[in-house]
Amino acid sequence: MQIRSFLKHLLLCFILYSIGLAQTVLVGTRVVSGESLPENTALVEKRPLSPSSSSSSPSASPAIRACNNSPSLCNRSYANITHLGAHDSPFISDETTGFSSSGNQYYNTTLQLSAGVRLLSAQLHSKTNSTTKVKEWHLCHSSCALLDAGTLSNWLSEIKTWMDSNPNEVVTLVIVNSNNASADDINTEYRTSGIIQYVYEPPLTRSTTDASKVVAPPMSSWPTLNEMIAEDRRLVTFVANMPSNPDTAPPYILDEFTYVFENPFEVTAASNFSCLPDRPSSVAGKPQEAVDSNRLFLQNHFLDVKQAFGIETPDEAEVATTNSPDTTVPATLGAAAQACKRTYGGRNPNFLLVDFFNVGPAIDTVDQLNGVTAPLGRESISALVQKEVVGSEAARAVGRSGGRGSLLALGVVLAVAAMGLV
Repeated sequence: MQIRSFLKHLLLCFILYSIGLAQTVLVGTRVVSGESLPENTALVEKRPLSPSSSSSSPSASPAIRACNNSPSLCNRSYANITHLGAHDSPFISDETTGFSSSGNQYYNTTLQLSAGVRLLSAQLHSKTNSTTKVKEWHLCHSSCALLDAGTLSNWLSEIKTWMDSNPNEVVTLVIVNSNNASADDINTEYRTSGIIQYVYEPPLTRSTTDASKVVAPPMSSWPTLNEMIAEDRRLVTFVANMPSNPDTAPPYILDEFTYVFENPFEVTAASNFSCLPDRPSSVAGKPQEAVDSNRLFLQNHFLDVKQAFGIETPDEAEVATTNSPDTTVPATLGAAAQACKRTYGGRNPNFLLVDFFNVGPAIDTVDQLNGVTAPLGRESISALVQKEVVGSEAARAVGRSGGRGSLLALGVVLAVAAMGLV
C-alpha cells in the first residue's frame, strides 16, 4: 500500500511538472499579433497624474485629484462602480515561479494595482512550517505543494505598501478560505501586516423578518470613494467559506455571500459563460432575487483547461479573446459584461474577475462601463500574451536536464506502474 501511494503521488507530481513545462511562458521575447519585441523593450511606463504634471513651468496647473484613477469616480458610490479584479492575484507565471502553469497572472500584485486592478482574490491554506512546526496561513493555488505564494500577512504587507503610496485608491480583497481559517486567524494576519488601519466596516444590516440574520445593506448605503478616502477606510474584505457565524467576526471581515453574488466559474468552454447567479445557493438561477437581495455582483470571466486527473489550469491560448473589450464578438469580456448588464436590468457588474488582466486589456472594458475616457496615474502594462520561445535559456536548460522526451517516458513508466498497483 505504501509503494502504491508513493507511486501515485510521484505520478501526480510528474504530471503537474510536465504541465508547467508544456505551458512555460516567454523568457526572452514577447509576441503579439505575429510581432515580437526585443528582450530589453520597456514594458511598464508611468502616466503623469495630470496633463501638466511633467511641466516645470511656474504657471503649470495643479494636479487633478483622482479616485481609483479618475476624478469622475470620486463622488460615485462604491456600489456604483465596476472594479477590475485579478483572479488568484498572488499566483504568478513568470521567472520567479519557473513560469508555473498554475499562475493566473503575469504581473505581481503591486503592478496589478498600479495598472488599475482594484479587486484582488486569493486562496488561503494552512501549512506547517517545516522548521518551527507552527501552523501558518499561506496563499496556495489548490495545494501548497503546487504553488505557494507565501503567507497571507506578507501579501497584505505588499498591498499596504502600495496603499501607503496611493492614498486616493480604494481596494477590495476576496479571500477564499480553503482550510477553514477562523476569523481570529485572519484578523491576526491583518494586524501583523499593519493593513488593519485601512479596513472598511459597513453598517450592520439585519433581516426585517429575522433579526438574527445579517443581510447586505441597501445599495444606496455604500459610501462614495471620496468618503472612504477621507476617512482612510479604503480596504474592503470579503471572505468566502467563513466557518463561523458572521456576527462573531471582526466587523471588517465580511462573509462574501452575504454581500456578494457570483455567476458560474470553472468554465472550460467559452460557449458556457453565463450571467445567471450561481452562488450563494439562495439566489442560484434567480437574477431578480439576486438584485432584490442588495448583493453586489461579481462577474467571473476566465477560462480553464482540463488536464489529467481533473486538474484545471488557466487557458492562456484563448485569453486574448476572453479578455477582449470588443462587444461584437461572442464570449469576450466586453460582450459578456454587456450581456450581464442586460440580465440585471441595466446594472453594471460591480466586479469583473479575470485571469491575465493585462491581456485584452481587461481594463478597457472596465473603463467603458465606468465611462472613464482619460484615466490618471495608471501605469501602462504590456497587453501581450506571453509564449515560450524554443531555444530560449529555459528551453536549453530543460534539454540539458534530459528534455521532455525523457520526462514523458518516465511518466509512462510511472503510469503503468501505478495502474498495475491499483
